[in-house]
Amino acid sequence: MFETMTLEIEQLLSKLGEVNDQMSQVQTSSGGAPSATVLHTLQRHRDILQDYVREFHKTRTNVQAHRERDLLLGSVRKDLDSYKNSSSLNRRSEGYLKEHEHIKSSERMVHDQINIAIRTKDELLSQRNALKAIQTKMTTLANRFPMINSLVQRINLRKRRDSIILGLVIGTCTVLLLLYITR
Repeated sequence: MFETMTLEIEQLLSKLGEVNDQMSQVQTSSGGAPSATVLHTLQRHRDILQDYVREFHKTRTNVQAHRERDLLLGSVRKDLDSYKNSSSLNRRSEGYLKEHEHIKSSERMVHDQINIAIRTKDELLSQRNALKAIQTKMTTLANRFPMINSLVQRINLRKRRDSIILGLVIGTCTVLLLLYITR
């Protein structure tokens, strides 16, 4: 039921996308310059389609999550019912087996997390080494070409000096303007 509805909605969204494309083609094939209203209408229809698609994906994901949750809870209920109905020896051995499976599952998850942490550490180390190599190359270039370094410093000094002069001129003009206004 859910799958057929999903398929039907996907087909309808596809048809709506085709209609939008056909509207765009008719507009472009009509010749003349398109009016702002037509362009706005076409863009609005595209936006509406994107909103529908986004909402559909969100709803489908939510429904699938609820279905999976219901399935999981149903299997847990079945396990609990079968656990209650079985004999005490059988229950004990089943409990041990389930506990063993849970421990194995937890161990696998911990192992996966450790592997992820190790890979992350390795990636960070390689990035660190790459950045160190870049830094040493930049230092080497700066030492190899001291004229470039001094030129950059002179440019920065001139920028700073020009900024100070401009600030003083603006400040002086502001003070003179205030004096002129108050008289």
